[in-house]
This record gives sequence, structure tokens and C-alpha cells, in this order.
Amino acid sequence: MKEQQGIVHWGVLSTARIATKVSAAIREAKGAELLAVGSRSKPRAAAWAAEHHASRIFGSYSDVLEDDDVDAVYIPLPPSMHKEWTIKAAERGKHVLCEKPLALDAEEAREMAAACRANGVQLMDGVMWVHHPRAADMHIPISDGALGELRRVTSAFTFNWDVIPESDLRLSRDLGGGSLLDLGWYCVRATLWAFSDMPVRVYGTAKYYNDIDLSFSGTMWFEGDRVASFDCGFNNGLRKWLEVSGTHGSLVCDDFTKAWEADRPRFWVHDGAGKSQEHVSATPIQEVCMIEEFCRIVRSGQLVERWPSTAIATQMVCDALDTSARTRKPVDVNIEPGS
Repeated sequence: MKEQQGIVHWGVLSTARIATKVSAAIREAKGAELLAVGSRSKPRAAAWAAEHHASRIFGSYSDVLEDDDVDAVYIPLPPSMHKEWTIKAAERGKHVLCEKPLALDAEEAREMAAACRANGVQLMDGVMWVHHPRAADMHIPISDGALGELRRVTSAFTFNWDVIPESDLRLSRDLGGGSLLDLGWYCVRATLWAFSDMPVRVYGTAKYYNDIDLSFSGTMWFEGDRVASFDCGFNNGLRKWLEVSGTHGSLVCDDFTKAWEADRPRFWVHDGAGKSQEHVSATPIQEVCMIEEFCRIVRSGQLVERWPSTAIATQMVCDALDTSARTRKPVDVNIEPGS
């Protein structure tokens, strides 16, 4: 495979706003090159390519996939389109970095993962913070016993719309909108990351607007006397908070999705006697870390199953939380074989 020998050439499906951030990371990352962009409007693709330095311009997503020089694609399309274009990309032998949420539901996510596996290509969702060195640094006290026996994870991710943007895709359930999939995805992922486990039962509540959850609160129960809670929403000030607590102490990060100050990604470990220690991690750009890790996997020729499996697990928990909020009942999380 030519991509194993050096540069991984990227194509971007869509000129969506989030593509700006990731395309910059592709240009910055070692071993990556932004080669192509596709849009349903070729003039729009041309304008985007000129701004972001992509050398090949296509007037459709399919044309990007037909380019034999494209090794990997980034898919920032609405969640309702993720399954279709991930499977099409896999069938054309393209590795896939897909924006979160991975799909509309876990069934779709499993189909996407199966297609990528069958075609020997990597699938990863676009959660960036887990690739930053701070995530590994934070997991040390979580996993080495410094906090004692883990008991609770608490998190929040919110921002406020002063005026609700009626045309925003996040206000359409059919497109995969709602605060749970847009923001709560990060909180659920952080909980699974901290506990290294799946919950057995969840309960969710939501404030709805045009059938999407404008805000959402969730509780997740785990085996071993562990519980997690989170809130997310489009109607509160910017918060991106994470606390992991145990019988001997707690870890606090007040900006876990992205550091407030890029040159000072920090967190604190508190003991049970009121003492705390601040930790400051290395300072690479987390989007670049994600792209470089993806390219490393592609070049290695060895697929990493952890990434699609973790995304599917996150989707399963979000599905259960959504069902709980809509039925107003706790929901058991059924972990299916091979899921």
C-alpha cells in the first residue's frame, strides 16, 4: 500500500465549518497532506480549496472517492449522511475519519465499522481531546490507584445560543441533531474512558425544542458501586468540566474538551485532606495529534479496533439515554456480543 511508505493523502467530503479546523490540522500534521475536497457545488469546493490549499477540486463526494491518490477521507457531513459515505469510502478502500456522532444510532455505527473492517480500512470518530497528551496524563492517577477505588464521574459540556438558529442542522432530529449527540457525546466518552467500562443502566431527562433535546441531563450506573452524571445543552454558558472521584481523592479538569489556554493544558488532583496538585501537560494541538495518530495507523497497515469499538460503545449509551428521556424510564444497556 503506497500510504504505508510515507505521506497519507487526505480528501475532505464537504466544506462544512468544522472542516476548516481539521483541514488546518492535516496541513500541520507530520506525514499528512490535504490533497482534495469535494462538494455538491464545484465553485464552493474551488473557493474552499483556494483558502485551505487543497490541490484537487471535485463537484461531488463520489469523485473524491474515485481518486486513487486519496488514501483517507474526513467526513464532516451531517450525522444522517455518515453511514452512507463511510460505507462508500470503505468500499473504495479509503480510511475514514468521521465526525461525531459516528451515526444516528448504534445499529448504523456497527454497519459502518463492519464495512471498514471488511475492506481493511481504519474507522475513527472525530473526538479530539482523547489524542492530546493531557488525556494520557490524566489517566495515570485514574488507573494507578492514586484516587483510590473509583466511585463517580461528573461532567458537563454546554454553550448558549442567545437566539436559537432555526436553520442549524443540530435542531433537526432527522439529521442527527440535539445536544446529547452534539455535546453529550463527549461526556459519555469521558465517562467510558475514565471507568474503562460500560454502564448497566441509564436515566435521562431533556428539555425539548422541535423534537430535539435543547438540553440533556443523564445518569449512568456501573457495576462496582460506580455512578456517573452529566449535563449538556445549547442553553447555558460555556462549560467543559470533568471530575473523576474515588475513595482517596479526585481529579478535576475544567476544560477537558479543549484547553482554555492552548499553552497550558492543565488539571488538578485533590486528596482527601484539602491538598491539591496542579499538573500541566505538553502543548501540541489536539487536532494535529488526532491526524498524526490516524496517519500512523494507516502507515502501519495494522487496524486499531479500539477506535470504532469505543465509538460504537458511546453510541449505544447515547441511544439508551435518548430512549430513557423519551420514555421517562430507566433503560438497561444491553451489551451485545461483537458490539
